[in-house]
Amino acid sequence: MPRPGLRSKAQHRKKLKTPGNVNVTHYWRKKPSKAECAICKKPLQAVPRLRPSKMKKTNHVSRRANRPESGRYCANCLQTLLKEAVWQPSE
Repeated sequence: MPRPGLRSKAQHRKKLKTPGNVNVTHYWRKKPSKAECAICKKPLQAVPRLRPSKMKKTNHVSRRANRPESGRYCANCLQTLLKEAVWQPSE
């Protein structure tokens, strides 16, 4: 019987045979869904699909693209947001 934290179907399971000829089950957490843009909901490029504990161990440069708000908006939406912020009509 696996420990209680592994009893849910949220675990990815793989049956293996060890060198001692014993059948065991190894458990992995499923891969998370892709990060998506907050406006258009398209998947963000350059953001890896990692669980938070693994994401914390990667360096800061590989977690996101090299532009402002890159973990939240895609390049096209960010471009339109910046244009709207700069080119506001004067009243």
